[in-house]
Amino acid sequence: MTSHKHVIGFDHVQVAMPRGAEQQARAFYADLLGLEEIAKPPQLARRGGLWFRCGALQLHLGVEEPFAPARKAHPALRIVGYRDLLERLERAEITVVRDTELSAIERAFVSDPFGNRLELIAWQ
Repeated sequence: MTSHKHVIGFDHVQVAMPRGAEQQARAFYADLLGLEEIAKPPQLARRGGLWFRCGALQLHLGVEEPFAPARKAHPALRIVGYRDLLERLERAEITVVRDTELSAIERAFVSDPFGNRLELIAWQ
């Protein structure tokens, strides 16, 4: 087996969203989760969707027609202030499913306004 190392990391992860739902996406990803929205290049902005910065990585929301949420495939986000964020999400009536199967990590699952699954992992 050869040991070529061409892939050196991730640049971004993309999840789908329905057309015209940018305000809902901002309310969830920016206002609730606290991600920083970044401008899409003008030639891509006309397609709809949004981009957010998540540390050194980016989370892109792209318009998909017909739209179908990702209910199994998902990004996993490292969260500082994990318990505070889960309480904030619950106050906003977001269903938080805490997972207890992996005792070494504290994690939970939520769905964005479009039904896409997100994993939230407690991080120091």
